[in-house]
Amino acid sequence: MQEKIIILDFGSQYTQLIARRVREQNVYCEIIPFSKKVALDDSVKGVIFSGSPFSVMQDEAPDIDVLSYFQQKPVLAICYGAQLIAKNCGGKVEKSATREYGRAHLLKVISDDQLINQMSDHSQIWMSHGDTITALPENFELVAKSESMPTAVYRSKKGQFNHQVYALQFHPEVYHTTEGASIIQAYLFDICGCKGDWTPASFVEQTISELKSKLQEDKVILGLSGGVDSSVAALLLHRAIGKNLHCIFVNNGLLRKNEFTDVMKAYEGLGLNVKGVDASSLFLDELKDISDPEQKRKVIGRIFIEVFEKEAKLIENAKWLAQGTIYPDVIESISVHGPSVTIKSHHNVGGLPEKMGLSIVEPLRYLFKDEVRKAGKELALAPDILNRHPFPGPGLAIRILGDITPEKVRILQEADAIFISNLKESGYYDKVWQSGVILLPVKSVGVMGDERTYENAVALRCVQSTDGMTADWSDLPHSLLAKVSNEIINQVRGINRVVYDISSKPPATIEWE
Repeated sequence: MQEKIIILDFGSQYTQLIARRVREQNVYCEIIPFSKKVALDDSVKGVIFSGSPFSVMQDEAPDIDVLSYFQQKPVLAICYGAQLIAKNCGGKVEKSATREYGRAHLLKVISDDQLINQMSDHSQIWMSHGDTITALPENFELVAKSESMPTAVYRSKKGQFNHQVYALQFHPEVYHTTEGASIIQAYLFDICGCKGDWTPASFVEQTISELKSKLQEDKVILGLSGGVDSSVAALLLHRAIGKNLHCIFVNNGLLRKNEFTDVMKAYEGLGLNVKGVDASSLFLDELKDISDPEQKRKVIGRIFIEVFEKEAKLIENAKWLAQGTIYPDVIESISVHGPSVTIKSHHNVGGLPEKMGLSIVEPLRYLFKDEVRKAGKELALAPDILNRHPFPGPGLAIRILGDITPEKVRILQEADAIFISNLKESGYYDKVWQSGVILLPVKSVGVMGDERTYENAVALRCVQSTDGMTADWSDLPHSLLAKVSNEIINQVRGINRVVYDISSKPPATIEWE
């Protein structure tokens, strides 16, 4: 039985970061909305209460029976979680005179405490709260404070509950709490007794075993995209059921230059049972004269489903549809505040499973993106696919601003290929999160030789990120940008100007549409 930590989510912006910090210690964890009933069986080693944008003094603030958790598992409460325990157990929480946000320094009151004994005194911590715990419940004791907070860390007194309870008024999961990792480690290993045996190898072995048991001799259909998520899902399923996995790779005419051919060759080398379907003409015909970004997405989604359904029906007696859904998508759909208003259409295939009477199987639904890559490496996935940058589901359609024509696709594919090849040759491709070229709906005057030109402008986009939720523009060397610009203008007929996008997310987004 796989040991795990449960994270009760009260809506904090940092909840996913808590999960990542736990998993960095090779301990599996799951994020559960606070309102959902949780089965705390023997596999659960501890429970973490997250922060929240709410104040515990608000009428609509999230609430739980904290005592019931204390009697079942060791608890670590962070920020809002710490305030909730104090309020519900008889302590006192008051509105801060000013919102406490930013750096502070930890001052130990109990120097040999099990949770913080590896931290140095005056260690930097990070606060983000509008309420302050001014009095502790009588069955708890102070462990540490800060210059501005009377309570930074507190714990349950010995013998008060079946398990140890710790509460922090700051965020150990963020980068700015410089020794936060030692708190996470102490909680997981010293207090919860975790083994830390959740590794890429153990995930692969366990997942393949579960897939074999679940699918047995059934046929499974999987739509491949050429990206790392669907490719790793395909390899896991292939290891489990072999030729009973039927993969379909649809060329929508909006892939990168030569991508359809190159990816098909890579898949064949992995021994996958893949059918390539070139539907590029169909997609481009249907997209003619459409400029609205959302309309583009809807057309591409509709055509993909039609093509995929037609090909899937040729596979007799299929019972399952596999998807490369990963954990951020799952969290988004079961958030504290209810399902998100919009879930990206290219993460799923609409109503196709129900329409075809297929059941869903999602081998990666509990992995973050970086964990998918680690699993892919364990499965010996080809480096060109394993390390591929995220690519939008609608492809180049949303990197061509305005209407789409075969000529615009050609121009963008050529420019994009030059940019990507230079990033790889210079060693920068593996240093950045995502890159691409955007074809702008403007033309500018230029001079080539003795002739005056009036042609297209493109923008280069390259960003640094860990998960795509936030991103900063990549500070590429000027010499590299100059080389890329020169090659694009000289080699791609139809472009005479290249600019570089230095916008961060937020306020901008990574893609332009």
